[in-house]
Amino acid sequence: MKRFLALLAAAVGLLVLMPTMAGAITNGQPDNNAHPYVGELLFYVPDESDPRFADPGSWFTCTGTLLNSSIVVTAGHCTYGTGLDGASTTAGGGSGSGGNDVWINFSEEPDFSMLAPSSSFTTNAARYASWSAALDGSSQWHRASSFPHPQFDPSAFALHDAGVLRLDAPVTMSAYGQLPSLNLLDQVQKSKTHFTPVGYGLEQSGPKIALGGDTRRVADEVLVSLNGVHGVGKGVAAQFSNDNGAAHQGGTCFGDSGGPVLLNGTRVVTAVNSFAISETCTGSTNAYRLDQPDDLAFLATFGVTP
Repeated sequence: MKRFLALLAAAVGLLVLMPTMAGAITNGQPDNNAHPYVGELLFYVPDESDPRFADPGSWFTCTGTLLNSSIVVTAGHCTYGTGLDGASTTAGGGSGSGGNDVWINFSEEPDFSMLAPSSSFTTNAARYASWSAALDGSSQWHRASSFPHPQFDPSAFALHDAGVLRLDAPVTMSAYGQLPSLNLLDQVQKSKTHFTPVGYGLEQSGPKIALGGDTRRVADEVLVSLNGVHGVGKGVAAQFSNDNGAAHQGGTCFGDSGGPVLLNGTRVVTAVNSFAISETCTGSTNAYRLDQPDDLAFLATFGVTP
């Protein structure tokens, strides 16, 4: 549930449209800096289109979790096909890995004001040159390279929807997110354990509405099933409650993709927000598990272990 980003004018701010993947916290609460190691991604995909420009290229937002001073875990669909200095990483059969057109901001309310409105550009290439320079010049936005799970397939993204950012320069914090132990969700699925999703996505969504976003928020959920969603992702997609009454309020929506689903009261990232089945962000939160052998092995290649 990544979000298509469209800066219309400085006074108007952000307009958010919704593709199939990527998600935001609905009916949740302000984070109040409880999870400073969770940040908002802003990234450029050269192969996507923006209807305002004749030349290709689009910008998107997601959420990610800093696991140490240099490594962020997020969703695979938030890392696949990211540009490399504005050029495609998928053209000519490329893997879609290793792009460096991605930045992350760990502020509770990231500042986008350094980005000139899209209406001020006549070509997408000119917008990319301006925005990338502005982001590189900002102390709040940290540039990185992106790496989706080696088995990530955009046509079946839910099956291996994990990705990593490697920051160009370290970001030191007093605490970081942590990886889960192997099969952790299997061990707690019948215990009524609560979970905390964190993200920067929309607060309300619908056919004619897109409210909120770009502010770190949290919700409270419980695990519903590990059997996938509508036949998708059996064994790897975890289904959590979403906006299910006073006991566990809130859920995820568009813009929260890649954000952590934390074991309640801990920094353990049991899963990353993956996809929604409703444009109104009702129903369930559908997250990709990180407690599986292939995901832990993938993350270990970046020096991160439980």
